[in-house]
Amino acid sequence: MTGAFHPPLRTLMGPGPSDVPPQVLEALGRPTIGHLDPQFVTLMDDIKRLLQYVFQTDNALTLPISAPGSAGMEAAFVNLIEPGDKVIVCQNGVFGGRMKENVERCGASAIMVEDTWGTEVSLDKVEQAFFENNNIKALAFVHAETSTGVRSDAKALAAIAHKHDALVIMDTVTGLAGIPVEVDTWGIDCAYSGTQKCLSCTPGIAPITFSQRAQDVIANRSTKVQSWFLDMQLIMGYWGANTKRAYHHTAPVNAMYALHESLRLVEAEGLAAAHARHALHHKALVAGLEAMGLSMAVAADVRLPQLNAVNIPEGVDDGGVRAALLEQFDLEIGAGLGALAGKTWRIGLMGFSAKAVNVRKCLLALETVLSAQGANIAAGQALAAAEAVYQA
Repeated sequence: MTGAFHPPLRTLMGPGPSDVPPQVLEALGRPTIGHLDPQFVTLMDDIKRLLQYVFQTDNALTLPISAPGSAGMEAAFVNLIEPGDKVIVCQNGVFGGRMKENVERCGASAIMVEDTWGTEVSLDKVEQAFFENNNIKALAFVHAETSTGVRSDAKALAAIAHKHDALVIMDTVTGLAGIPVEVDTWGIDCAYSGTQKCLSCTPGIAPITFSQRAQDVIANRSTKVQSWFLDMQLIMGYWGANTKRAYHHTAPVNAMYALHESLRLVEAEGLAAAHARHALHHKALVAGLEAMGLSMAVAADVRLPQLNAVNIPEGVDDGGVRAALLEQFDLEIGAGLGALAGKTWRIGLMGFSAKAVNVRKCLLALETVLSAQGANIAAGQALAAAEAVYQA
């Protein structure tokens, strides 16, 4: 018999998961009850209310899918898209490419609008794609691209889609609770996220919301949803408004305790305060990185405060730096993905990870490791620059 697994205590400043607050970890250890227990049904109702708050929506079809954020993406497409449909898919990073895969696996056509990785989705290109193609079913885009640290203009993108009577599908896995997400105000028909980013919950659950227009599309499909597990018409029998719930699957009860606690903490802080906190620590981190001599990979006006893409200095061993940070400081930062692999680091300031102690630790650790590698940086400047932001 092997011994029990005891993970090291890390500081998680990569692209996710983020640090999990003690209250959320404690919630995981509460007694397990049945997934149809009346007390659990009461909890489900409050989780739905809290998800409506963080998504800023009154959508009745708002729930947590019992699977990670990638399942939220798949749920969006398999419910709304049918064979023969045409979908404009915006790609400016890895996850736009995954949207394309989902569209094609639904038997639909993906009309790609591609932008350089590290830049926002071009509104002009999207507008042009609508003019060049008829009968577009939906526009799909990533609000906060985790692979690049770029924020695109969700409100403006949705407005273009509305003008052409298309549905709007938005990936906000990294956006939710870190920057404003206003589903109803922007007119988003489906938005999905993940629990392990700015919600600072454990991985494995995908919050999702569908507008009434999207629900009507689902109800009037001419073909069955290709996924039984992700079929919203079946899931709503379990997550619906009635006190009598129909069995669909065994929900991860303890994980839902954790989600409820993480959402409760967001509500207690308030979304505006959470957004301001992420922005403050981002500003301090960037000040420290730039004082050290490092440069940011994304223009200031479209940077995500919760996901910071940093250019790797010439001659620096990417993997060696990340390994040293983990071994010497128990600090995790992320590697670049796809076209940016080996060119950028992704430093997360998400949820519970977005705090001054983490910013200071990251700057000190990076300076130490880069200096040991002989990198051309300005030593002794980073912490003072970050503190100047905090004291302003």
